[in-house]
Amino acid sequence: MALTLRSLEPRHAEAWDAFVASHPSGTFFHRAPWAEVITAAFGHTSLYTLAERDGVIVGVLPLAQMKTRLFGNTLVSTPFCVYGGPLAGDTETAAALAAHAEALRARSGATAVELRQRDAVENDLQAGAGSARNWVTRADLYVTFRKPIVANDDANLKAIPRKQRAMVRKGIQHGLVSRVDQDADTLHRIYAESVRNLGTPVFARRYFRILLTVFRDCADVVTVLDNGIPVAAVMNFYFRDEVLPYYGGGARAARRVAGNDFMYWEVLRRAAARGARLFDFGRSKVGTGAFAFKHNWGFTPAPLPYRYSLAPGAAIPDHNPLNPKYRLFIAAWKRLPLPIANLIGPPIVRGLG
Repeated sequence: MALTLRSLEPRHAEAWDAFVASHPSGTFFHRAPWAEVITAAFGHTSLYTLAERDGVIVGVLPLAQMKTRLFGNTLVSTPFCVYGGPLAGDTETAAALAAHAEALRARSGATAVELRQRDAVENDLQAGAGSARNWVTRADLYVTFRKPIVANDDANLKAIPRKQRAMVRKGIQHGLVSRVDQDADTLHRIYAESVRNLGTPVFARRYFRILLTVFRDCADVVTVLDNGIPVAAVMNFYFRDEVLPYYGGGARAARRVAGNDFMYWEVLRRAAARGARLFDFGRSKVGTGAFAFKHNWGFTPAPLPYRYSLAPGAAIPDHNPLNPKYRLFIAAWKRLPLPIANLIGPPIVRGLG
């Protein structure tokens, strides 16, 4: 049967998500509602494409165009997400989606297509005959941390290496408690302080509110309180039997009481109780503090084999804090008053997805 490619429409969303849920490489970030989130929160153009045979979805490509004055014009699958790339049930569909992405790059004037794959795939699953040379892989920048968990709290706690387990116990002994809700405002206030201290622009509060509205059935916020005062918070996503703590941070006060350590333990503990059996700590850049923190929890890093199709003469996008050209910017950002950082951060970060 002939293969047909078409743009995602609201009527396709349920079938799209069913295909993602059934695909071995499907992730939370392949889900159809991200098209709505990216457009509503950032104004980027959604280019989500599905492949059909006889009316049945056999492949999806959650692609969007990020075009800003500061950071150029790039097609990304998926912006603001750690995973993405095409999902296909066969090589013909995969090749068609990859070729479609290349064609969109040429038509849009974008310098690159970035496919944020979690899993490595063979070349014939990502490029059509004769065009495999157009795709390059960079697997040395980001890694992901994923680990099974069980239903028993004691077993999960004992699986954490001794030194990190001691930090979790420090938070417990201090009397920290956690709550679960959808409080985007408290999360954003803590997150904004945390990323400013790291020298990174913050998202708009509106983005967090949109996420919790669109994904209200599979997202929540775990907030840690010290004597009733919120000191750390994280937004979590749930997909199949996985939990993904995604946007999180701690105030300065959290350091003294191991608030961040306790927070991630509470996410793990609560997720296990609701049936999660895999903890996805998300991606980190090699050589960063976040990488070391996650590794200390006993997680083994796995390289993320992101793939790129580049316009002639273009280079792989490199908008990350380890890039030397951003060093002075990061140092200056850390010194900004928080209200100013919160004001000018969102217009900048929309191009960094």
